[in-house]
Amino acid sequence: MGHLDYNKETRKNKHLTYRERLKIECMLNDRKNASEISEQIGCSRRTVERERVRGQVTQLNGATWEYYSKYDADYAHNSYRAGHEGKGTCLKIGYDHKLSEHIEAEVLKGISPDVIANGLLKLKEKFSVTLCTRTIYSYLDKNIFLNVGYKDLICGRYRKKHREAVSRPSYKNLRGRSIEERPASVEDRLEAGHWEMDLVVGGSQGSKAVLLTLTERTSRREIIRKLPDKTQDSVVHALDVMERQMGRIGFSKKFRTITVDNGAEFLGSREMERSCISSRKPRTVIYYAHPYSAYERGSNENMNRMIRRFIPKGEDIGQYTKKEIQRIENWLNNYPRKILSYRTPLEVYEQVA
Repeated sequence: MGHLDYNKETRKNKHLTYRERLKIECMLNDRKNASEISEQIGCSRRTVERERVRGQVTQLNGATWEYYSKYDADYAHNSYRAGHEGKGTCLKIGYDHKLSEHIEAEVLKGISPDVIANGLLKLKEKFSVTLCTRTIYSYLDKNIFLNVGYKDLICGRYRKKHREAVSRPSYKNLRGRSIEERPASVEDRLEAGHWEMDLVVGGSQGSKAVLLTLTERTSRREIIRKLPDKTQDSVVHALDVMERQMGRIGFSKKFRTITVDNGAEFLGSREMERSCISSRKPRTVIYYAHPYSAYERGSNENMNRMIRRFIPKGEDIGQYTKKEIQRIENWLNNYPRKILSYRTPLEVYEQVA
């Protein structure tokens, strides 16, 4: 006779639940035997017998002051859960302390787990194992590392927000060129020279200084300039300075188009497009994204988010020197990016420019 002869229905799960253990305790208190209990629960008689032995506890009878044994569902279930806490395979990193120290040092430098994981592929001979991005994130979440955790990451996991395109124009900027007029080659990132531009503002207290950020769409190369305030004149002056340094032809080749939002500081499209060297000739073409559509300048928005690793929101940008801002720009341009096959923006820009 097989164990299925004791069942009304075959169990779908292998392990007993807490509710089933409570039912076993009640039926044992009613002096039911293992066969009767197995029929009610839907498991084999041997399962009930083993469970009864594992769940035995010793209690004291208050009337007779004698010890006796009985099955306790709470004790049995707690023992079951404790026995399964260590279930699963060992950590992949094992006892590789050198690898652990390497990852900790990279995290403290501000390197993302994704870039760390890619770098480990190039160091296979140095370490016993390699870890993927998800594994490193998991280890940081579970505080596997001794000196760093998830809180030490500059930026946590980022989930891309998918939104429907907004088709309505900006009513305060009807004279500017819409992004809908921008050539398809700009959208496809087929050639270099097309940039996205924005401002990174500081706190309400302190100076009015802001950062003008330009991101090249194909290579993600970043240019950062410190401005005294958030005005059209300051933005135009910064573009004039760069044009004088490069020359009108050099500026036009490097900045074929620039896409901006509809902020008041960017509404002077004619002033931004005209050359300060030869006023009759344009130096670039300005396109405006749709209102409330930051995703249309996604590369620039992502770089601004990375800048916040060094300049948190609310801090006075005026306290940062040009040398410090240049250091941030160099770091961004030499940081490997997954979207660039783990090449740096400068490496890609030198190939496509």
